Amino acid sequence: MMRFLLSYLRGHRRGILTFLLFVLIFLVTFALYHLPVGAVIYPALVCGLLGVIFLAADVRRAYHKYRLLSDIARLQAELISELPDTDFSEAAGYREIALHLADLHRQLADRMNVRYLDMVDYYTLWVHQIKTPIASMRLRLQNEDSQLSREVQEDLFRIEQYVEMVLMFLRLDADSTDYVLQEYDLDGVVRQAVKKFAGQFIRRKLRLEYRPLETRVLTDEKWLLFVVEQVLSNALKYTEEGTVTIELEEPKTLCIRDTGIGIDPEDLPRIFEKGYTGGNGRSDKRASGIGLYLCRRVCANLGHSIAVQSCCGRGTEVRIDLQETRIETE
Repeated sequence: MMRFLLSYLRGHRRGILTFLLFVLIFLVTFALYHLPVGAVIYPALVCGLLGVIFLAADVRRAYHKYRLLSDIARLQAELISELPDTDFSEAAGYREIALHLADLHRQLADRMNVRYLDMVDYYTLWVHQIKTPIASMRLRLQNEDSQLSREVQEDLFRIEQYVEMVLMFLRLDADSTDYVLQEYDLDGVVRQAVKKFAGQFIRRKLRLEYRPLETRVLTDEKWLLFVVEQVLSNALKYTEEGTVTIELEEPKTLCIRDTGIGIDPEDLPRIFEKGYTGGNGRSDKRASGIGLYLCRRVCANLGHSIAVQSCCGRGTEVRIDLQETRIETE
């Protein structure tokens, strides 16, 4: 309020000074005619009181308009449908410009939304179509057991991961994102991810330490499964030998720890940035820099949080806090 009053007084200082000048002229004129002091002071006080009343009324009106404009300024452009009436032509011109720009913004947003939906529909169809030849190739390789077939199956598995990542990326900001929030058995989610990566654990001779977590969490099974799979994929990618551990830290924090190469200290603050691969990603040309970014976005949407601790040469620990239930609206 005080900031508004100071701004109002600065904006109307010419009018206020003009009014005070007129009062001064009024007093000087009465004094020059040697009128009694009471005859001079009384009209001046009346004029001053009327001036204060009119000023207070104008301040109240201006403050109401200021509050309304402040509320409008916090709205998204597409929600701005009207602005308060103005008192003079210059302000009316600015009002028309603002409304015109808001209308242009709505039209542009509508066009971009149509394009975005078209793109989502196309790539969603593409993802489902590409899964067919992948499944066909996997079926053909099931009857073979050779080094080449195992390598091809592992490549197919990575392709499936990238395809799933594309689908999740497209759905992340969609208005129709199909979150189904309810209580799920955390072991059921983790076991699905472990089963998917079982072949890689065996081929790479990595030990998995996992005991039943025996807890239920409020989440979306499909989206949380995506996060767990991304974390396990990174653990396998950057662990040449040793162990991947999955355990629960009370009350409901899922910890996934590996004994891999770890993350450089200078890269750690930026690993959740979109497209950032860091030193490990630059040495591994397969890194996209999108997996952990999607994990953070998904966790935020589900009301969870995700954090990473790591030490070079000693491994990485990913902690997913599942006890939070605040849902972020995208």
